[in-house]
Order: sequence, then structure tokens, then C-alpha cells
Amino acid sequence: MSEDLQDQMLEDVGAAVGAKPDPDHPGWLSWGEFPRGSFAAATGRIVFKPEGPNRAIVRMFPTQDHMNMGGSIHGGAVMSFIDMSMFAGGLVAGMERSHYVTLDLTTHFLARGQAGTPLDAHVEIVRQTRGHVFLQGVVRQDGANCYSFSGTLKKVRSGNPAKR
Repeated sequence: MSEDLQDQMLEDVGAAVGAKPDPDHPGWLSWGEFPRGSFAAATGRIVFKPEGPNRAIVRMFPTQDHMNMGGSIHGGAVMSFIDMSMFAGGLVAGMERSHYVTLDLTTHFLARGQAGTPLDAHVEIVRQTRGHVFLQGVVRQDGANCYSFSGTLKKVRSGNPAKR
């Protein structure tokens, strides 16, 4: 299959721009590795897939680098992953393609996540308007709820002006 045809098919199912099937995780999509030194690179590789209308799953692979001094996944690492999950999950769940920024994010810490076992963010689009997308979800590890969240993405007219 040509790369152009594969890209078109991914666009048809709502894959996030630039996403490709992940060679190490069949059935999942990814953006590959984030640029070295970028903030996103600290989260590590994430993979994502649709889970039905308005729903998606986004997976992170926590390592010892994500741990806090108390022996669980650092809250900042969790919230960064959830923020990224709203974008990746929202796009594969059917969010309108556009440029967005996070307007708000509320997270509830229900249990301590551990390194070595994937975290799965189950993302749901609650509502889309002309200017906002409202999302909610739960992050599970080994089937147990660890974190719940709700957030709003705001549509902006263009991408980051510093990148122009």
C-alpha cells in the first residue's frame, strides 16, 4: 500500500495528523518518538486508537523516569499525559481537525500508578461546539481506575505563532 493511500485511510478514520500504525503495538497508532529535548519527549511514546463513537484509548508506558520520591508516578507526569491524551484521543474519537489549546483540566488522583505497566486513558468527547471541545475520562492501570479527568480544549485560529 502506498504511503499516500495509507495516510488517506488514516485521515478517514480520524487519525491524528501525522499518526501512523505503530509497528510495536498492532492495532494502535502513534506519532513515533517526540523530538529529543521537547517537553512531550519526557512523556515518552504514546499510542492511541478509537474505541467507538466519541471515544478513544491513549496509552503511556511509564518508566522509572516518571516516578516521584514516594515511589509512584509523579503527578506532573500524569497530568502531562492526560493533557496529551485529550488531544490524541479527541482526534481519533472524532474531534474536528483544528488548532486547539487546553483551556482547563481537572484531575482526580484515585490511586498510585506504578512504573512498568501501561497507563490507559479512556477519553470521551462529551460535547463539541464551534469553539470548544469538552472531554472527560479515566486513566486505568491493570484495569484499576487511577485517575479521572475532565477538560476543555479551545479552538484557536492558527497554530503557534513562534513556529511560523
